[in-house]
Amino acid sequence: MNILVINCGSSSLKYQLINSDSEKVLVKGQCERVGTEGSSITHEPIGKDKIVTSIDMPNHTVAIKMVIKKLLDKDVGVISSLDEIHAVGHRIVHGGEKFSNSVLLSDHVLMDIEDCNDLAPLHNPANMVGINSCKEIMPNIPMVGVFDTAFHQTMPTKAYLYGLPYEYYEKHKVRRYGFHGTSHDYVSKRGAKILEKHREDLKIIVCHLGNGASISAVMNGKSVDTSMGITPLEGLIMGTRSGDIDPTIISFIAEKERVSQSVVLEILNKKSGVLGLSKLSSDFKDLSQARERGNELARKALEAYTYRVAKYIGAYTAAMNGLDVLIFTASVGENNSKIREDICQYVGFLGASIDLEKNNVNGEEAIISKDDSKVTIMVVPTNEELAIARETAKLIK
Repeated sequence: MNILVINCGSSSLKYQLINSDSEKVLVKGQCERVGTEGSSITHEPIGKDKIVTSIDMPNHTVAIKMVIKKLLDKDVGVISSLDEIHAVGHRIVHGGEKFSNSVLLSDHVLMDIEDCNDLAPLHNPANMVGINSCKEIMPNIPMVGVFDTAFHQTMPTKAYLYGLPYEYYEKHKVRRYGFHGTSHDYVSKRGAKILEKHREDLKIIVCHLGNGASISAVMNGKSVDTSMGITPLEGLIMGTRSGDIDPTIISFIAEKERVSQSVVLEILNKKSGVLGLSKLSSDFKDLSQARERGNELARKALEAYTYRVAKYIGAYTAAMNGLDVLIFTASVGENNSKIREDICQYVGFLGASIDLEKNNVNGEEAIISKDDSKVTIMVVPTNEELAIARETAKLIK
């Protein structure tokens, strides 16, 4: 069964065609700057050269049509007809409380997803555009929605409620939802499998550290807490996001800088994090190199970042009353050994001890803790597209 995985952003579209039986990626690609000047599609059939084509894509429907055209192309395509696409799996950022599992995308389900749009106004509408575009072009192909928030719907009430008047939860569903759930689910499962153990028997902390970053506590196979909140702004210091702050900072900066609160929120989302702290870059490779050259702001930014990650690890160990496995994943977690080392310097009190030689890995599965470490420390590359394909195939079958 061939599954087309679609991940629509506000001005982008990522895709992969995956054979769900062999779990091999047949092709992957990305449409960029959709709806703006200079749009292009990058198409990469596995085992062949990457092709970048500049072409006008005024909307996502045109972008989807370009993806299909590339998939069917006699030179760079991997299928001969749309009949060879058996289902489409869509990444959907926010499912609110309505969706705790992946679902077939019926008209009724789409209405329920639209009801969640105000919880993720930057993400869900873009996801919906991708779904509707695919339905227009491939009306007879079944489609599945896989939600970033679904895995975290097992959090207990004490973990997801904010210290606000309860009526805001009752009326507006203001609560912690969490994101990156597809990744946290996949990585915690994969980590347990590598260890030849059952996830249901383990207490696992997953550190999904990319430009966007979150941590989850996975106890007995279920998410019991996670660092992102009602939006992806809460939690860790990230590439451009501030993470946890005193809420009154918003009005304080608005007043001092004579700007609106919406402008401050834009700053918190796109100009803060390690970018704002370093005055240099949101790229952790750039910051690591700058620190080595003696850049003090880069050093301070990275120290603040790793300290915040370590605090969450300590908090979630307390939440689960113990820790068996600590896993690093996503672009920074998989590829930056120094960041992993710096984080692990704080967790010795748990009996967790990193092996510096084993830690010298990038982008591959590895156990990086010492043999006598009481906590197993691992690197497990995430694969959200494969996880979406698996969910889609499961529902279609």
